Amino acid sequence: MVRRHPTVTVRSAWLLPNGQTREDTRLTPVGTFAPESETRTRDGVIPGGDPFAAAGAGAMALQIGVGRALVQGTDAQGAYPVANDAPAILTFADGDAQFARIDAVVVRVYDELFDTDGQNLARIEIIQGERAETPTAPTLPSACLRLWDVTIPAGASAGVGGIDWTAALADRRRYTVAVGAVVPRGAASDVGAYDGQYADHGGVLKRWSVTAGQWQTYRPPSDVQTATGAAVVTAASGWTLHNAQAVRVSGMITVRVQIERTGPDYGPASSDGNLADLAMFTVAAGWRPNGIYGVERMPTIVTDSYGDGAGYLTPNTGLFELVSWGPGATVVKNRWHRVMITYPA
Repeated sequence: MVRRHPTVTVRSAWLLPNGQTREDTRLTPVGTFAPESETRTRDGVIPGGDPFAAAGAGAMALQIGVGRALVQGTDAQGAYPVANDAPAILTFADGDAQFARIDAVVVRVYDELFDTDGQNLARIEIIQGERAETPTAPTLPSACLRLWDVTIPAGASAGVGGIDWTAALADRRRYTVAVGAVVPRGAASDVGAYDGQYADHGGVLKRWSVTAGQWQTYRPPSDVQTATGAAVVTAASGWTLHNAQAVRVSGMITVRVQIERTGPDYGPASSDGNLADLAMFTVAAGWRPNGIYGVERMPTIVTDSYGDGAGYLTPNTGLFELVSWGPGATVVKNRWHRVMITYPA
């Protein structure tokens, strides 16, 4: 593999044997620590803006923007906090005459205590891939964080137009955060570090399950509350309550009522089925719709299995009234009527 080094713009913390500046310490993300194991840290880019953004800077040149990251070495090395505080320009070698290749743009940390390069520094650099009929991205050495893969077409050079950056760039940035935070742009291929770790997978909140060994879509626990009978509704005059059930789940209430007409038959006020509003029951205070509805009445269907009509629930009072019945039909004494209505709690 050929490594090409740009001008150093990358600051590092806890790497140099001496000379770490106050600016180094302030700029590098020393507070970010998401574990991958007992001693390893999840390396990655620190979210915020568009860190380490890539943009074409010439036929064969690419600009990498500012950003901060953690770069994990071996278990013995630990993780290196780094910060790129100025855009870096990378120049790619010409393409092979016959085959394409894939080069990796990386943040790399050199530490003479753990490698043989004999230097202590952090760089943004290119690790060149092998030319091949079907090229693959290069394998990275330790203490190296992949940012972008760049496909170098066969024959690419400045003299023939260079690289089409729109087609060549593949975003390989992965993100890391402090322990307990939600990892942005997570992936199913990431292995969670602990039970209950959270990640955002394409806009879906996922939770790592150690038992299942996979990311699972997070669903908040159901806060289920129930009530029955007179704790839910009180029958109005001319009606006898036989059954009432109420369930509150995740902020939604459903009320079901079975109520018998024990007063006299009640006919429509006109041939079109419109009724003079007939009170049926009142929903208890704890089970009424919330205040966002004001006093606007909420409609639903009422049926006695022979005919049907419409009723209205008034949120602030909980009063439920029958307001229409089938055209020309009658609300018949001794028939059971059924109502079900659902609304936000």
